[in-house]
Amino acid sequence: MSKTLVATPDPDDSKDNRPTKNSTPKLRDGVMKRGKTWSYVVRVTDPETGVSKPKWVGGFATEDAAKAARDEARVAARRGEYVDRNAITVAAYMEEWIESHAVEIKPKTLHGYRMLIRLYISPRIGSMRLQAVRPATITKLYRDLLTGGGRNGKPLSPTTIAHVHTVLRKALRDAVMIDEILPNNPAERAKLPRSQRLEPGAIWTPAQLGQFLKAAEGHRLSAFFRLAAYTGARRGELLNLRWSDVDLEAPEIRIKGSTAVIEGKRVEGTTKSRRSRVVSLDQETAGVLRGHRARQTAEKLALGVNWKGTDDYVFTTGWGEPIYPDTVTSLVSKLISAYNTPKDGLKPKKPLPHARLHDLRHIHATTLLLAGVSVHVVAARLGHADPAITLRVYAHVINEQMATAADVFASAIKEAAG
Repeated sequence: MSKTLVATPDPDDSKDNRPTKNSTPKLRDGVMKRGKTWSYVVRVTDPETGVSKPKWVGGFATEDAAKAARDEARVAARRGEYVDRNAITVAAYMEEWIESHAVEIKPKTLHGYRMLIRLYISPRIGSMRLQAVRPATITKLYRDLLTGGGRNGKPLSPTTIAHVHTVLRKALRDAVMIDEILPNNPAERAKLPRSQRLEPGAIWTPAQLGQFLKAAEGHRLSAFFRLAAYTGARRGELLNLRWSDVDLEAPEIRIKGSTAVIEGKRVEGTTKSRRSRVVSLDQETAGVLRGHRARQTAEKLALGVNWKGTDDYVFTTGWGEPIYPDTVTSLVSKLISAYNTPKDGLKPKKPLPHARLHDLRHIHATTLLLAGVSVHVVAARLGHADPAITLRVYAHVINEQMATAADVFASAIKEAAG
């Protein structure tokens, strides 16, 4: 890590680097003209050695610009926040930053960060000097993205802008704390556009979920949807599941990793929280998994040497290869449409509203919370790193419980009193 240099104003800067008899430039209060540009000088003390040396900073077009920079440097010096002037641009720094962090960031996250930098940050403020970026600069970036930062000049969603903010905040924090080329993080004081938070809820009732699972029973991947609904596990976590992680006697599954798609390729990594977890199963779901395994074994025997499975995946294609994540996502809509399509001229009495695969996770969490299951237990099943995440995401469900808490307490005391 580079040393932090602390500059202190020196009332007698003119004693250092004083011009020779043959030179015409004169140093006045730490500012002088050198060639066609102006420079200022401050004394810089290395806090580790205590040695003080003059520090020249040049390249200013006017005397006033040099004086303004000198004054800013002196204020920063008094606060202990002085940093050397650096000409690196936002685009160049972001490129260096993302490369240095590539080994620390999950592949899917890294891909997302690169895309946000390439599409929204570098084209708009990439040519600016990093040290010239101010909170107002970033606020304007967000405002411009909100009004016309999307495809074909359409507005960009506040959610995507929030992701841009996350990347900028992290990168500029490292520019302050690690690289020491910024005195403070301008992204921390930038103003994000307001966004209306959409609260995830149960798109389906428990009865509708039962209808869907019943309709999916004829499909060879019906066990996938059963497990998704009855564990709340993420799509990638289930597609990464091996039979060695399944205990049908306990019964429970151990979720140790996740699968994602990056630039059209299937990749595997850790879970979102980077930790494994054990999720208990009910006996009926364990029975569904037993049936799924028997069917998979039959497929394997039927194909013989043509079976392509190698990693003991729980969910595979009919020839044993791991499933491409978008396959199960699109299959939900197909199964719902098939259920709602008239058969023999008769429509189902209660058509299913369309829902996403991820909604099965929300149904699981919402149903448990409304049933009074502890937030900590629900968070553990969902794989949230902190129960506070569960509280924030499902705040509307918690509020419903709070509304009836007084009646529950009164009833409990009344029953206890006889």
